[in-house]
Amino acid sequence: MDSPAFKAPVDPKEQPILDKLLYTRDQLFLVKQDKTKYVKSQDVVGYYEEICKQVEVLNEIRTSKPLEQNRLDTVLDDCLQLISLFFMTVGKCNEAPAAYSLVSTINRLLDHLKEAAFFLEKDIIGIDQQLTKIEESVELGRPHHHDVILTLLEARIATCRETLKELRQMLAPIPEDLMPLHEKLVSILRSLSGCNTRSKFPTHEVQDFQKQLQEISNEFQGRSVPDPHQNRSIEERLQEYANKIRSASISGTNQMPGREIIGDLLERNTLWSHIITTRQGKLDPRFHEQFAHLNSIRIQLEKLQLTQAWSLRETDLFSFQRKLNKVDEGRVHGNFVDDKGQPAELYEQRTLLYLLRRSYAFIYQMLTSSEPVSEALQPIYNQLSTLRKCLVEVKRSGGVSSARELYPYSMKLNSLDNMRHDGKFVVNGDIPEGQATVTALLHECFDMAYDLRNDAEQEKEAGRDTPNEDDDDEEERPVELKKPTTTPSQRADGADTGLTRTVSVK
Repeated sequence: MDSPAFKAPVDPKEQPILDKLLYTRDQLFLVKQDKTKYVKSQDVVGYYEEICKQVEVLNEIRTSKPLEQNRLDTVLDDCLQLISLFFMTVGKCNEAPAAYSLVSTINRLLDHLKEAAFFLEKDIIGIDQQLTKIEESVELGRPHHHDVILTLLEARIATCRETLKELRQMLAPIPEDLMPLHEKLVSILRSLSGCNTRSKFPTHEVQDFQKQLQEISNEFQGRSVPDPHQNRSIEERLQEYANKIRSASISGTNQMPGREIIGDLLERNTLWSHIITTRQGKLDPRFHEQFAHLNSIRIQLEKLQLTQAWSLRETDLFSFQRKLNKVDEGRVHGNFVDDKGQPAELYEQRTLLYLLRRSYAFIYQMLTSSEPVSEALQPIYNQLSTLRKCLVEVKRSGGVSSARELYPYSMKLNSLDNMRHDGKFVVNGDIPEGQATVTALLHECFDMAYDLRNDAEQEKEAGRDTPNEDDDDEEERPVELKKPTTTPSQRADGADTGLTRTVSVK
């Protein structure tokens, strides 16, 4: 278990709570590891109730010492993270307990954005909207969930809101007309940081970015400006870069003029491009192991995101979160340190921070894109999603010329629809969460197929108005689709879709 290390509980009354939480965590971890069967909602709710019960007992013991932190808090956080991911796994994404893991990830992501001191306005807008959705879930869940969990979530959301407010203040002085330029500079700086972590340093790509920066500089200054850092040593550049970061971090409190913020960001880009060109991804040997560890996590998360819909069980993210949390909490005053406790130089600091922040960003993206569908229904949901994409593409490309072209789609839709019993999808005798979502998607696919068939028939009827000499030579009529007696949206009882075919031979 890659959880951060903390001292054991001092109060003997806390030991029984720690023992029970350790047992619960182990059980959750065993369920997480078992991929041979689907997780059931009732099992998750049982573990959730047990965790809430222990939190209530702990709160009574710590009435006089609310700021106490020891190993019990770490194990409790593990349990809450796991139960949150299990809620997502069984399709309860919109319930309050499911938000714990996401809020924790948002909190770290906001801290890293503030530390990096460069971000886009759309970054904080997106996070703000996500926090609003979580707040709505908390309010809706108030009658159904324990106050201890809701209070904990509200406290974490409030912390995120405070950091979000600071980030807004950092962008506030930038006028609207300069915001596109700010976005472009942030995009280039992120791209440069990505180039810096590649296995083979992309010299030509970095040179292209440097040309863009020179063009921006000439346009921003209104005249051709020579690069002031061309003849500086690497140490001077690193020191100047550190000054620019410090300046960007306090821009929200001292209300630095917008043009000055843009000018500093432009200079940061120029400095960083020269620094990474000089170093070309070569870190201090003391930090090779940390770099390899973080880079490996980032690559795994990137691959996982590409196959998320088909292979991700949300609980799989727990191991990555624990590893990243251990690295993040192992920093000293925000600095990455070596085995002897010596801090890294600026180049290593910013490189490692980029990998850490990027990894948390992947987790955030996967958590926010999780659908309210149980993993038991996920294969059906994925097939329907693919069918929908195909039907949308068919419609966009002009539809079909004849109803027979819809046979593959209608046959697949009928086979999926036949899996329902009394209007519900049943898996191993259980009715998984997400029935409404999957059924709505099924009906949408039926509706699209029905519309495409009708369009094809109308075009065919319109074509019959024009005489065709070849019509008399036909030996066989084309295969036709039976006209439906009910619309797909009326298919709650499994009635005929009208998408079955009848063959008429002349």
